[in-house]
Amino acid sequence: MADEEHGQRAAAVFDALGLTYEKAFAHSEAHLASLEWLLGRLAPGSRVLDVGSGTGRPTASTLADAGHEVLGVDVSPVMVDLATRQVPRATFRHADIREVPLEEGSFDAVCVYFSLLQMPRADQSEVLTRLARTLRPGGSLVLATVPADVEDFAIEFMGRPVRATSFAAEGVVALARAAGLAVESEQHVEFTPDHPDGATEPHLFLYCTLPA
Repeated sequence: MADEEHGQRAAAVFDALGLTYEKAFAHSEAHLASLEWLLGRLAPGSRVLDVGSGTGRPTASTLADAGHEVLGVDVSPVMVDLATRQVPRATFRHADIREVPLEEGSFDAVCVYFSLLQMPRADQSEVLTRLARTLRPGGSLVLATVPADVEDFAIEFMGRPVRATSFAAEGVVALARAAGLAVESEQHVEFTPDHPDGATEPHLFLYCTLPA
């Protein structure tokens, strides 16, 4: 059973942010570049799992517009409602990814954009291992996070109190490798959300594959 308190806290934050979150992060060049990498690797009509799908933009919309079958999962009911209306070509499910049954080898790609940060470290490891197993051999996974050696750390995110857990960059890479993924490359960038209370933060993007 997932830690309901962590899930409820995450849902409350993103329920409140809604489209404000989309606007604040829409200009992330690193995010858009990672989607281009995925599109270059996917065969027509591929199945993609978007973990923490938010408003559906830009991830689900970009992939669905390219003809791929996208399933988005998000703990925030407000985000799921927004995504369903904004990206009708994709399917969205209101659920905690820790409780969603996932069939092994059922997806060609998985997207994990900043959706682990409010989970305990043990859950992050377990979830990433499960997500890797959902990939077909040779499949792709993009993981984006804020690399920092913090656990249940109180921060202010876009004007709202949040408790964050993460790993230093080398720990994130180790997490991906322990899940059975090959880390093809990593990108480190600094990003400032387009929001009055948005502070510059480090972002780490990992480009991973499941060895065939």
